[in-house]
Amino acid sequence: MVGGSAMYASGKYTSRGPALIPRMKTKHRIYYITLFSVVLLGLIATGMFQFWPHSIESATDWTMDKRSVHDAPLIRLPFSNPIPERGDLTCRMHTCFDVYRCGYNPKNRIKVYIYPLQKFVDELGVPISSTGLSREYNDLLSAISDSDFYTDDVTRACLFIPSVDVLNQNSLRIRETAQALAMLPRWDKGMNHLLFNMLPGGPPDYNTALDVPRDRALLAGGGFSTWTYRQGYDVSIPVYSPLSADVELPERQPGPRRYFILSSQTAIHREYRAELERLKEENGEALLLLDKCSNLSQGAASARKRCYKGQVYDYPQILQESSFCVVLRGARLGQAALSDVLQAGCVPVILADSYILPFSEVLDWKRASVVIPEEKLSEMYTILKSIPHRQVEEMQRQAHWFWQAYFSSMKSIGLTTLQIINDRIYPYAARTYEEWNNPPVVKWSSVNSPLFLPLIPPRAPGFTAVVLTYDRVESLFRVITEISKVPSLAKLLVVWNNQNKSPPEVVRTKENKLSNRFFPYDEIETEAVLAIDDDIIMLTSDELQFGYEVWREFPDRLVGYPGRLHLWDHEMGKWKYESEWTNEVSMVLTGAAFYHKYFNYLYTYKMPGDIKNWVDAHMNCEDIAMNFLVANITGKAPIKVTPRKKFKCPECTAIDGLSLDQTHMVERWWNRADPVLYKDDFPEKLKSFPNIGSL
Repeated sequence: MVGGSAMYASGKYTSRGPALIPRMKTKHRIYYITLFSVVLLGLIATGMFQFWPHSIESATDWTMDKRSVHDAPLIRLPFSNPIPERGDLTCRMHTCFDVYRCGYNPKNRIKVYIYPLQKFVDELGVPISSTGLSREYNDLLSAISDSDFYTDDVTRACLFIPSVDVLNQNSLRIRETAQALAMLPRWDKGMNHLLFNMLPGGPPDYNTALDVPRDRALLAGGGFSTWTYRQGYDVSIPVYSPLSADVELPERQPGPRRYFILSSQTAIHREYRAELERLKEENGEALLLLDKCSNLSQGAASARKRCYKGQVYDYPQILQESSFCVVLRGARLGQAALSDVLQAGCVPVILADSYILPFSEVLDWKRASVVIPEEKLSEMYTILKSIPHRQVEEMQRQAHWFWQAYFSSMKSIGLTTLQIINDRIYPYAARTYEEWNNPPVVKWSSVNSPLFLPLIPPRAPGFTAVVLTYDRVESLFRVITEISKVPSLAKLLVVWNNQNKSPPEVVRTKENKLSNRFFPYDEIETEAVLAIDDDIIMLTSDELQFGYEVWREFPDRLVGYPGRLHLWDHEMGKWKYESEWTNEVSMVLTGAAFYHKYFNYLYTYKMPGDIKNWVDAHMNCEDIAMNFLVANITGKAPIKVTPRKKFKCPECTAIDGLSLDQTHMVERWWNRADPVLYKDDFPEKLKSFPNIGSL
């Protein structure tokens, strides 16, 4: 539960009142009088500064001395002060958020302003909150103020965070808290304001979103249901568990555990408890059903214990002894138990209909949890038994990593929330699915995803040509000679695939694999890559330059020269792979194609290993694999450029070419955009690409 903190003062008293200060010796009086005078002058000067008229939006950093409620300026709220609207359920980023406040900046990062701390009281002097500033909210604001998101300049801010703590609705006076929000200088009906709340609602209804009227403010909430969550606007966050900071669990490797299913929540509905007890009777020791310990005194110590028939277990340590851990809805949908379960590396089994899982906008919960409808609780054991052991281990590993990255502290929760909002505002620089969901084992710092058109040009202009070769040196040098004439060429990289012959100064591979063509070599510094075979000697420098210019307009697609088509063969009853010259194209061959180097990373690290193994074993179809990869990721077709006749290749002299093998076409059974402006009747001097072959 989100807790509060309080400060206490104490003094030395006797039975008759405060103890008297001993009489000072005469020789010390002058010293103490002088010291007292200096202190008094300092207090007077401080008081004058404190009450000197100045703006609440001063550019003072959010520092430690501003986080004490006792030192914060006192603000009285007249009963007649305006109250914000309840909250607009139709709000979305394009209707209730002013993105123009954020603007363009080179780092693609929003700027967040935190209001200075104030102590709000009503007309009678009663505070609007019973806890003031909780430790959790203080940690959250501290983390944001220490991050790259923070700004102390209110005029540069894209997002505003009130210093009013609404994490726990139980501690708030609803009306007065709403009035305090409306008094914020930049409130403007909540536009671009963000509120953090983990425990929404109250008895008897326990609403799934904060009950404080908040106009158009974004809400980072810990208990959203499908009815109250504004998709793409609000952010669903976890309910922080204080045990995360107080208990350090030992590292536990994924694998079989002592118990198959464990339930450790207390105060769950009696119908759910009865169903769990029935499952326990049916499955015996495979299921451990725990509850709070009735024989222990209430307090912090008992919160870390669970019992079953008089046997006491340490909590949350016992969670590490089970493969699956049940997370049921309580009075609220969001439960701190979810965080405890993830920390233990136990796969959560979530039974909470309509619950919006934390950070589900970016996290793939299918990889770390099992979600079961509440009505199927009786079938839970059968459902979980059907999951393969290997998948369970992967889910255990993923669950623990989710906790480490996104749940372990108020800092993680706060900065993850801001990153999600940041990705909405700067989608072209957003984190990818892999970056959100994969443990950081692959370095992605040197490559950006091209799946959103950038507002700024690539860091490195031009393209890198990657020529895959085996030992056709003469043909290789003809290709190099032609490519070197292309104005936009930045670097040419030769990949030597022959381990039995010493190459010139090139990148030498350890094994003869077609997949070597798509490896993300450190030498590739440009965004654009031209993959080209060592026997593609028919392309001119103008045709290569034209292909690069087309790629610059479509950096998320494959842009290539030779095209191929797949057709359904009614006689054979299967798909066939066609290379005849038609006006249709299904794919472009990577023997001569431009693409973004991001796809080298996906091909090498993210594409299923079975596909790469097949390609390398058969020395075939690497271009089909790359076409499918790009199309699957982007949902877009390749683009074919320049004439097709050239690739019938009557002038090719390499009789040992891989594609001339008769089995090559058999194994490959399985939008065209040609330039036409060059055909117009213009003088040669006015043509951008005069040396492009005719159709």
